[in-house]
Amino acid sequence: MGVLSRIGIALDSNLLKRFDHSIAQRGYTNRSEAFRDLIRDRLVAEQTATPDAIVVGTITLIYEHHAHGITEKLTEAQHENHELVVSTSHAHLDYESCLEVLIVHGKSAKVAQFADRLIGLKGVQHGRLVMTVPAHSIEHPHGHKHSHKH
Repeated sequence: MGVLSRIGIALDSNLLKRFDHSIAQRGYTNRSEAFRDLIRDRLVAEQTATPDAIVVGTITLIYEHHAHGITEKLTEAQHENHELVVSTSHAHLDYESCLEVLIVHGKSAKVAQFADRLIGLKGVQHGRLVMTVPAHSIEHPHGHKHSHKH
């Protein structure tokens, strides 16, 4: 974290009361951390909306296991987009429904297009894409590139 800067804001007292109640429900111990999280969330949303931004995320799918060809279509789509798929996890929810979670990494527009394709498959009952960026990308959006050794 860099040097802290203090700011002052004016809020309607009813809005502040509702905000305090909300952050207490979520377990925040002070307003500052809650405000920092709100700001980070806004910056992540702006950054992931940029088509060329490199993002990480999850695609969560609930689908009907017995829908004609759904498992094959999901597998085929994942193989066709293997450069985006980091990992998958599969769970049987009940006799009819399965949950599949994909961890994805790539350019925002390509990840969103891939998610839309999966979510739009016949037999998928519900799907959701969540994208984010590493914290250093929020604080330094045009920062330096470096490699990671794994």
